[in-house]
Amino acid sequence: MHTRDLIQFLAELSENNNRAWFVMNKPRYDILRAEFLELVTGLIPQIVKFDPAVAGCNPKKALFRINRDMRFSHDKSPYKTTFSAAITASGLKKPSQGGGPAYYFHIDAQGTLLVAGGEYMPPSDRLKTIRQHVIADAAGFRRMLRNKRLQETYGDLQDEGKLTRPPKGFDADAPNIEYVKHKSFIVWKETSLKKKIPADLGKELAAGFKDAYPLVAWLREAK
Repeated sequence: MHTRDLIQFLAELSENNNRAWFVMNKPRYDILRAEFLELVTGLIPQIVKFDPAVAGCNPKKALFRINRDMRFSHDKSPYKTTFSAAITASGLKKPSQGGGPAYYFHIDAQGTLLVAGGEYMPPSDRLKTIRQHVIADAAGFRRMLRNKRLQETYGDLQDEGKLTRPPKGFDADAPNIEYVKHKSFIVWKETSLKKKIPADLGKELAAGFKDAYPLVAWLREAK
Protein backbone atom coordinates (compact mmCIF):
# COMPACT_ATOMS: atom_id res chain seq x y z
CA MET A 1 0.00 0.00 0.00
CA HIS A 2 1.04 3.65 -0.32
CA THR A 3 2.28 3.96 3.25
CA ARG A 4 3.66 7.49 2.95
CA ASP A 5 0.32 8.69 1.56
CA LEU A 6 -1.48 7.06 4.50
CA ILE A 7 0.80 8.73 7.05
CA GLN A 8 0.34 12.09 5.32
CA PHE A 9 -3.44 11.66 5.31
CA LEU A 10 -3.51 10.77 9.02
CA ALA A 11 -1.21 13.69 9.88
CA GLU A 12 -3.51 16.10 8.06
CA LEU A 13 -6.54 14.52 9.71
CA SER A 14 -5.01 15.02 13.16
CA GLU A 15 -4.71 18.75 12.36
CA ASN A 16 -8.21 18.97 10.85
CA ASN A 17 -10.28 16.50 12.80
CA ASN A 18 -13.70 17.64 11.68
CA ARG A 19 -16.40 16.38 9.35
CA ALA A 20 -16.03 19.14 6.78
CA TRP A 21 -12.37 18.31 6.15
CA PHE A 22 -13.07 14.57 6.11
CA VAL A 23 -15.90 14.88 3.60
CA MET A 24 -13.66 16.95 1.32
CA ASN A 25 -10.90 14.33 1.56
CA LYS A 26 -13.17 11.27 1.47
CA PRO A 27 -11.87 10.11 -1.96
CA ARG A 28 -8.34 9.93 -0.50
CA TYR A 29 -9.65 7.98 2.48
CA ASP A 30 -11.54 5.51 0.30
CA ILE A 31 -8.41 4.67 -1.71
CA LEU A 32 -6.25 4.25 1.39
CA ARG A 33 -8.92 2.19 3.14
CA ALA A 34 -9.15 -0.15 0.14
CA GLU A 35 -5.37 -0.57 0.15
CA PHE A 36 -5.37 -1.25 3.90
CA LEU A 37 -8.07 -3.90 3.43
CA GLU A 38 -5.97 -5.50 0.69
CA LEU A 39 -3.01 -5.56 3.09
CA VAL A 40 -5.04 -7.32 5.79
CA THR A 41 -6.60 -9.70 3.26
CA GLY A 42 -3.14 -10.83 2.17
CA LEU A 43 -1.85 -10.95 5.74
CA ILE A 44 -4.36 -13.49 7.05
CA PRO A 45 -3.10 -16.42 4.87
CA GLN A 46 0.44 -15.66 6.04
CA ILE A 47 -0.67 -15.92 9.68
CA VAL A 48 -2.56 -19.14 8.93
CA LYS A 49 0.77 -20.80 8.08
CA PHE A 50 1.70 -20.79 11.79
CA ASP A 51 -1.75 -20.28 13.35
CA PRO A 52 -4.49 -22.10 11.38
CA ALA A 53 -7.10 -20.97 13.92
CA VAL A 54 -7.47 -17.56 12.23
CA ALA A 55 -8.34 -19.03 8.82
CA GLY A 56 -11.98 -17.97 9.13
CA CYS A 57 -11.27 -14.35 10.04
CA ASN A 58 -13.12 -11.95 7.71
CA PRO A 59 -10.65 -9.21 6.72
CA LYS A 60 -13.42 -6.61 6.45
CA LYS A 61 -14.48 -7.30 10.03
CA ALA A 62 -10.85 -7.22 11.19
CA LEU A 63 -10.57 -3.54 10.31
CA PHE A 64 -11.51 -0.92 12.89
CA ARG A 65 -13.77 1.95 11.85
CA ILE A 66 -12.19 5.38 11.62
CA ASN A 67 -15.22 6.99 13.28
CA ARG A 68 -14.80 7.50 17.02
CA ASP A 69 -17.48 6.66 19.59
CA MET A 70 -17.83 10.02 21.32
CA ARG A 71 -20.74 9.15 23.60
CA PHE A 72 -18.65 8.63 26.74
CA SER A 73 -15.57 10.67 25.84
CA HIS A 74 -14.53 14.22 26.66
CA ASP A 75 -12.66 14.22 23.35
CA LYS A 76 -15.22 15.12 20.71
CA SER A 77 -12.93 14.62 17.71
CA PRO A 78 -15.07 12.59 15.30
CA TYR A 79 -12.26 10.52 13.76
CA LYS A 80 -9.43 8.28 14.88
CA THR A 81 -5.98 9.17 13.59
CA THR A 82 -4.92 5.55 13.09
CA PHE A 83 -5.61 2.80 10.59
CA SER A 84 -5.88 -0.40 12.62
CA ALA A 85 -6.86 -4.05 12.44
CA ALA A 86 -7.22 -7.01 14.82
CA ILE A 87 -7.06 -10.56 13.49
CA THR A 88 -8.64 -13.18 15.77
CA ALA A 89 -9.77 -16.79 15.62
CA SER A 90 -13.32 -15.74 16.48
CA GLY A 91 -13.41 -12.98 13.89
CA LEU A 92 -14.50 -10.55 16.62
CA LYS A 93 -12.35 -7.54 17.50
CA LYS A 94 -13.69 -6.30 20.82
CA PRO A 95 -12.89 -8.10 24.12
CA SER A 96 -16.45 -7.34 25.28
CA GLN A 97 -17.72 -9.44 22.37
CA GLY A 98 -15.52 -12.38 23.31
CA GLY A 99 -12.92 -11.64 20.69
CA GLY A 100 -10.17 -13.48 22.58
CA PRO A 101 -6.45 -13.03 21.87
CA ALA A 102 -5.66 -11.01 18.77
CA TYR A 103 -2.92 -10.08 16.38
CA TYR A 104 -3.22 -6.29 16.25
CA PHE A 105 -1.45 -3.54 14.37
CA HIS A 106 -1.92 0.10 13.58
CA ILE A 107 -0.27 2.95 11.74
CA ASP A 108 -0.67 6.40 13.27
CA ALA A 109 -0.31 10.03 12.26
CA GLN A 110 3.31 10.14 13.45
CA GLY A 111 4.23 7.27 11.15
CA THR A 112 4.52 4.77 14.01
CA LEU A 113 3.78 1.13 13.28
CA LEU A 114 2.62 -0.73 16.38
CA VAL A 115 2.55 -4.54 16.21
CA ALA A 116 0.99 -6.48 19.09
CA GLY A 117 -0.32 -9.84 20.20
CA GLY A 118 -2.45 -10.91 23.16
CA GLU A 119 -5.43 -9.46 25.01
CA TYR A 120 -5.66 -5.77 25.92
CA MET A 121 -7.90 -4.83 28.86
CA PRO A 122 -10.24 -7.86 28.63
CA PRO A 123 -13.56 -7.64 30.53
CA SER A 124 -13.53 -8.59 34.20
CA ASP A 125 -14.80 -12.16 33.82
CA ARG A 126 -12.27 -12.93 31.08
CA LEU A 127 -9.48 -11.22 33.03
CA LYS A 128 -10.26 -13.37 36.07
CA THR A 129 -10.07 -16.52 33.93
CA ILE A 130 -6.67 -15.50 32.55
CA ARG A 131 -5.36 -14.70 36.02
CA GLN A 132 -6.50 -18.08 37.30
CA HIS A 133 -4.74 -19.74 34.37
CA VAL A 134 -1.52 -17.85 35.20
CA ILE A 135 -1.58 -19.58 38.59
CA ALA A 136 -2.91 -22.98 37.51
CA ASP A 137 -0.39 -23.27 34.66
CA ALA A 138 2.45 -21.51 36.46
CA ALA A 139 5.23 -23.51 34.81
CA GLY A 140 3.69 -23.31 31.34
CA PHE A 141 3.21 -19.56 31.71
CA ARG A 142 6.86 -19.00 32.66
CA ARG A 143 8.00 -21.27 29.85
CA MET A 144 5.92 -19.28 27.36
CA LEU A 145 7.44 -16.00 28.56
CA ARG A 146 10.94 -17.44 28.07
CA ASN A 147 10.27 -18.27 24.43
CA LYS A 148 13.35 -17.02 22.57
CA ARG A 149 11.52 -15.34 19.68
CA LEU A 150 8.97 -13.71 21.97
CA GLN A 151 11.75 -12.38 24.20
CA GLU A 152 13.95 -11.10 21.37
CA THR A 153 11.13 -9.29 19.60
CA TYR A 154 9.00 -8.01 22.47
CA GLY A 155 10.68 -8.60 25.83
CA ASP A 156 8.26 -8.95 28.75
CA LEU A 157 4.50 -8.41 28.84
CA GLN A 158 3.36 -4.79 28.83
CA ASP A 159 2.35 -3.75 32.34
CA GLU A 160 0.22 -0.68 31.57
CA GLY A 161 -2.34 -0.23 34.37
CA LYS A 162 -0.78 -2.97 36.52
CA LEU A 163 -2.20 -3.18 40.04
CA THR A 164 0.02 -2.42 43.02
CA ARG A 165 -1.68 -5.12 45.10
CA PRO A 166 -3.05 -8.57 44.24
CA PRO A 167 -6.61 -8.42 42.87
CA LYS A 168 -9.46 -9.46 45.12
CA GLY A 169 -9.62 -13.23 45.59
CA PHE A 170 -5.93 -13.86 44.84
CA ASP A 171 -3.32 -14.58 47.53
CA ALA A 172 -0.15 -12.50 47.70
CA ASP A 173 1.97 -15.67 47.70
CA ALA A 174 0.29 -17.23 44.64
CA PRO A 175 2.59 -18.32 41.77
CA ASN A 176 3.40 -15.55 39.28
CA ILE A 177 1.55 -13.02 41.47
CA GLU A 178 3.27 -10.05 39.80
CA TYR A 179 1.71 -11.11 36.50
CA VAL A 180 -1.65 -11.77 38.15
CA LYS A 181 -1.67 -8.02 38.88
CA HIS A 182 -1.70 -7.22 35.16
CA LYS A 183 -4.87 -5.85 33.56
CA SER A 184 -3.69 -6.79 30.07
CA PHE A 185 -1.80 -9.79 28.75
CA ILE A 186 -0.18 -8.39 25.66
CA VAL A 187 3.15 -7.71 24.01
CA TRP A 188 3.87 -4.95 21.53
CA LYS A 189 6.64 -3.17 19.71
CA GLU A 190 6.80 0.13 17.86
CA THR A 191 8.87 1.12 14.84
CA SER A 192 9.00 4.31 12.79
CA LEU A 193 7.82 4.01 9.21
CA LYS A 194 9.18 7.48 8.55
CA LYS A 195 12.68 6.12 9.06
CA LYS A 196 12.16 2.99 6.98
CA ILE A 197 9.20 1.45 5.20
CA PRO A 198 9.57 -2.36 4.82
CA ALA A 199 9.81 -3.60 1.25
CA ASP A 200 7.00 -6.03 2.13
CA LEU A 201 4.90 -4.69 4.99
CA GLY A 202 2.68 -7.77 5.09
CA LYS A 203 5.69 -10.06 5.47
CA GLU A 204 7.07 -7.81 8.24
CA LEU A 205 3.77 -7.92 10.12
CA ALA A 206 3.44 -11.70 9.75
CA ALA A 207 6.95 -12.16 11.18
CA GLY A 208 6.06 -10.02 14.19
CA PHE A 209 2.83 -11.91 14.77
CA LYS A 210 4.63 -15.25 14.52
CA ASP A 211 6.90 -14.15 17.36
CA ALA A 212 3.79 -13.27 19.43
CA TYR A 213 2.11 -16.61 18.69
CA PRO A 214 3.29 -18.37 21.91
CA LEU A 215 1.37 -15.83 24.00
CA VAL A 216 -1.72 -15.99 21.77
CA ALA A 217 -1.73 -19.80 21.91
CA TRP A 218 -1.29 -19.83 25.70
CA LEU A 219 -4.17 -17.37 26.16
CA ARG A 220 -6.47 -19.59 24.11
CA GLU A 221 -5.92 -22.31 26.72
CA ALA A 222 -7.34 -20.04 29.45
CA LYS A 223 -10.94 -21.26 29.73
